[in-house]
Amino acid sequence: MKTLSVLLMAMTGGLSMTEMAQAQTWNQLVDRYFDEGVYYFNPSAATQTGFHNRDGELEDLSGGGVRKQITVLREFEKEVKAFPGDQPDRELILANIRATLLSLESIRMWEKNPDLYSSTASNAVFVIMSRKFAPAEARLRSVIAREKQMPRLLAAARANLKNPPRIYTEVAIEQLPGIVSFFRHDVPLAFQDVRNAALLQEFTVVNGAVVRELAAYETWLKNDLLARSNGDYRIGADNYRQKLAYEDMVDLPLDRLLEIGMQDLRKNQQWFRETAKKIDPSKTPQQILEAAEKDHPAPDRLLQSFTDTLDGLRNYITAHHLAKIPSPVLPVVEETPPFMRALTFASMDMPGPYEAVAKEAFFNVTLPEKSWQPKEVAEHMAAFNTGVIISTAVHEAYPGHYLQGLWLNSAPASKARKLIGANTFIEGWAHYCEQMMLDEGYGNGDPRLRLGQLQDALLRNARYIVGIQLHTGKMTYEQGVDFFVKEGFQTRTNGERETKRGTSDPTYLYYTLGKLQILKLREDYRKARGANFSLEDFHTRLLSQGMPPIKLIRRALLGNDSPVL
Repeated sequence: MKTLSVLLMAMTGGLSMTEMAQAQTWNQLVDRYFDEGVYYFNPSAATQTGFHNRDGELEDLSGGGVRKQITVLREFEKEVKAFPGDQPDRELILANIRATLLSLESIRMWEKNPDLYSSTASNAVFVIMSRKFAPAEARLRSVIAREKQMPRLLAAARANLKNPPRIYTEVAIEQLPGIVSFFRHDVPLAFQDVRNAALLQEFTVVNGAVVRELAAYETWLKNDLLARSNGDYRIGADNYRQKLAYEDMVDLPLDRLLEIGMQDLRKNQQWFRETAKKIDPSKTPQQILEAAEKDHPAPDRLLQSFTDTLDGLRNYITAHHLAKIPSPVLPVVEETPPFMRALTFASMDMPGPYEAVAKEAFFNVTLPEKSWQPKEVAEHMAAFNTGVIISTAVHEAYPGHYLQGLWLNSAPASKARKLIGANTFIEGWAHYCEQMMLDEGYGNGDPRLRLGQLQDALLRNARYIVGIQLHTGKMTYEQGVDFFVKEGFQTRTNGERETKRGTSDPTYLYYTLGKLQILKLREDYRKARGANFSLEDFHTRLLSQGMPPIKLIRRALLGNDSPVL
């Protein structure tokens, strides 16, 4: 007669009672980690994810709040590390804990970046406004609750900011007029349908106070902090290596990473020149790009152009068996809502993996304002030329972020793999798709589409090199701008914008780094599968893994820890 344990093993696919109990305890630990170690300190992220039990709370960035978070994370680090058994997500959660500790204890943006505080305030309200997961009145109550805590947030900024880099303070000052306008105009507009007079009156008072606090913060930055902003934005080689190791599980020496990045840059530069010659050998690549910018739809046809592109992309993916699409529902292409226009050019607003109500996805496209002069309209529409429309639709929707989001929300990945996202996979996938679609025949080999794809690739190549070199002290800010212009084939204005971003986003190499990892994994998987390889199968297995670093996806697909690059 079979024992109870044997029967249970048969019934549960091979798990003993001890193993079942251990798995349950592990799941409880994971739940506690996200609730007490992540979302308790990041309630805005909880809202975005679809957990709405903290919608009335605001991030505590005071020195005491940071110290409390460090203490809690140290305890979770010990508990996760000591948990018995071979838990498949232990490595992922430990890396997530250590990445956060590195940020709080070593990189310490909470002491260096004034924009962290004002942008935290705007994002805390934005995530409540952007999705209708509850009635407008209920969401407005949450906005009021968060806004009441914003004076404390800005007081923490004054106490914490020691000696920020001058460029950080300058960026914060540059951003603040838009943030003030967001609270003054866009937030009230988002809740204009609320009819509760008492609630609206309370909101008017609280929101007005936030506007005044932010204006005072801007004045303080200009008249006080800017003059004593003499800090260094560079995080240093050691922090850079650890940041990559914890967030993306890439532990290659930085010199080797630079070598890989330069090789890809040179390859794309050569490809770009060859493609430009196919279009018109008598013109320079820059002249060809300038001509391409004039090839765009009329402003009143822009949304329809994106809708038509999405249909074509989805049909092409299905007809050529490039990926399985879990839902037939297209994202809603719409004009960017008024309260988002200052924040986005084009964006994909996906529901979080645990959002139970507001499941719609919105592909927002910012149209020219009716008040603009013809020159402003022309400049805006130049950024929506035919090549950019397709590249943007591929990156944001099919088969980029939208398809990845559909898989994330429907795949049976673990909670940790749904909630811990590696940018090398998230942005690396979308960037990989830009090239993959053309490689697989989309666009019938049109060199104008390839040229646009390569211009985007060169931009990401330049980010890769400049990010490492800036933060390890091997490149000055001015040299970074020059690199974007000369090597990345970007305008000087864009080079300045991108280098400025790199000072506070040191590992923005993740687009190219992730794309290269996916390409290598695809080739290794092709060799392992031999005649049984199919691109659709590869993409299905890839996307069903959640959002973890590609190292863990390699382990799942190949069964080993072979090099990611």
